[in-house]
Amino acid sequence: MSGHSKWHNIQKTKGAADAKRSAAFTKIAREIIVAVKEGGSGDPNNNSRLATVIAKAKAVNMPNDNIKRTIDKALGAGNTDNYEAVTYEGYGPGGVAVIVEALTDNRQRTAPEVRHAFDKCNGNLGAQGCVSWSFDKKGVIVIDNEDGELDEDTVMMDALEAGAADFEADGAALEITTDPDAFNDVVKALEAKGYAFVNADIEMVPQNYITLTGEGDVKNMQKLIDMLEDSDDVQNVWHNWEND
Repeated sequence: MSGHSKWHNIQKTKGAADAKRSAAFTKIAREIIVAVKEGGSGDPNNNSRLATVIAKAKAVNMPNDNIKRTIDKALGAGNTDNYEAVTYEGYGPGGVAVIVEALTDNRQRTAPEVRHAFDKCNGNLGAQGCVSWSFDKKGVIVIDNEDGELDEDTVMMDALEAGAADFEADGAALEITTDPDAFNDVVKALEAKGYAFVNADIEMVPQNYITLTGEGDVKNMQKLIDMLEDSDDVQNVWHNWEND
């Protein structure tokens, strides 16, 4: 079955080192706070957005204590965190489409920071909607099968029975895609069967990919991703660079 098969090059933070993982925990904590406040509940069974973020947190091995502590903080009467979701779109070197998702308490800080990254790396920030039309929002679940212990056909059948839209075996990774509305149900069903994930998130998946051939473009594109991901306000960086 066909799939986009590019989960590993969309977000460099997947399977990151300890330093990156710590930064990921901080960003996920911010997502949890927003999910609890907007959903009005600290119970993932009654807050679908929170359930989605918790799945993402577990996939990067965020401790349960951290998750619970962050939910409790968000529910606390004295919590004054007030983050706003902002999306930026633009082009990187060679016309690579880039979507930047941020959670910020100060747009006046975040927007110039994002613009600077694009300018510094031979890209340009565009208008809202300039590249998002070429991406599809999908639930993406990845199971590590590097040791080959899992039977691909069994995983595929379990995923499809759980309501997944698609499945693809991509080397050591088994990738499951879902409709965004079905994501939480598929995650629950697969967890109940004992599967663990290295990625579980709702992503912006490119409809096509661009390969960069110039050494300068490759360096600038990697630098752009690094600069954006190093920003405290940036949650996700989606792009259609084929950088295998």
